[in-house]
Amino acid sequence: MAPESTANPHPLRVAVIGAGVVGVSTALALRCHGAEVMLLERGEPGMACSYGNSGAISPGSVAPLALPGVLRSVPGMLLDRDGPLALPLRYLPRAASWLLAFARSADPAKVRAAAEALNDLYHGAVDAHESLARQLGVPELFIRHGHLHLYPDAAAADKDALGWQLRAHYGYAVQQLDRAGIEALEPQAPQGYAHGRFLADHGTILNPLRYVQALLRAFMRRGGQLLRADVRRLRPAEDGWRIEGEGVPGDARWPHVVLAAGAWTPPLLKPLGLWLPIESQRGYHAEFAGAQAMVRRTVVLADKKVFVAPMEGGLRVGGTVEIAGIQAPPSPRRAALMERIAREAFPALAGQPARHWMGHRPCLPNSVPVVGHVDALPGLWLAVGHGHLGLTGSLPTAQRIASALCGARAEPFWTMPQA
Repeated sequence: MAPESTANPHPLRVAVIGAGVVGVSTALALRCHGAEVMLLERGEPGMACSYGNSGAISPGSVAPLALPGVLRSVPGMLLDRDGPLALPLRYLPRAASWLLAFARSADPAKVRAAAEALNDLYHGAVDAHESLARQLGVPELFIRHGHLHLYPDAAAADKDALGWQLRAHYGYAVQQLDRAGIEALEPQAPQGYAHGRFLADHGTILNPLRYVQALLRAFMRRGGQLLRADVRRLRPAEDGWRIEGEGVPGDARWPHVVLAAGAWTPPLLKPLGLWLPIESQRGYHAEFAGAQAMVRRTVVLADKKVFVAPMEGGLRVGGTVEIAGIQAPPSPRRAALMERIAREAFPALAGQPARHWMGHRPCLPNSVPVVGHVDALPGLWLAVGHGHLGLTGSLPTAQRIASALCGARAEPFWTMPQA
């Protein structure tokens, strides 16, 4: 489909479904380039994954989750009830096809292709978020203090060798640190970690929800519209797409629809004859109010697959993976695990209460988001499957969609003055 020009006196009309960070960013990008945009969201914008993530801006995360070394470790993870991966037996039949596709994605050629695609999408994300945070009037939400990955020793880090090799291949400088070097960056770094890998050019958003809210305000100041609606079906129509659901006007027609509904995307695509293998990798966090000064940057406890981040409201400790679908309630055991890891890593948290959260990361077997037009269904666009890196990939995804739709490839929307 040929891109349409913003010079057209009849502006593009686009509906964006889903108001997480990817959807709101995409709506803002389209509006900045002159499109008439309706953003549809059934809940509070930014209150799903965008609310509870670690805030990491990590363009160096070019290694897909499906790596040969990871596959070898999966059985041991599943046998450990408190390990970084949980899969309830009752959910195994539903997850089996996704797990098989995940295993096939660990083929070396597929890993290289996935890494290339991820690097192409994430490259420049740190600069983009820093620029946009200034444009939005919330520069205090962005810090470029780097990411510090901690390992018990160098041998433990060598188990992640392929991931580090891929980072180096794409030009990300990595500094190796001993315990003294770790403490020079993080004086309160958890004990038991003698080896560090530091990525100085990575960033952190200190309040992902407030960041999404700032994006939304900019979108609405520019004339974008937000509709609280529970979208349940998309139907092709002669003049584009009909959107059906609770709160959607019965005569709503849109020439273009961007689907950015995360883990809730597959049910909307299935009636259209499309199968997108998205699985929720449920993540948990524990947050300790007022304890953000314990770290200065994103710190990764690599052996536990846990991210520690200084948030505006406190210290956030989150991560691991639970594959149990989008219907099951949060697991008290997984929530307690996050809290226990936090307290063991930072003894000064003793006695401080923790607030728990669980969210649904929309993951594809090869870890590569689907961003672009569905050629078989004119006017339908996808911006889904960002997995653990929705915040990192949100702005590049939004610009990619806006460029394809509006033909405005030269000027990234994060450099455009906000109305």
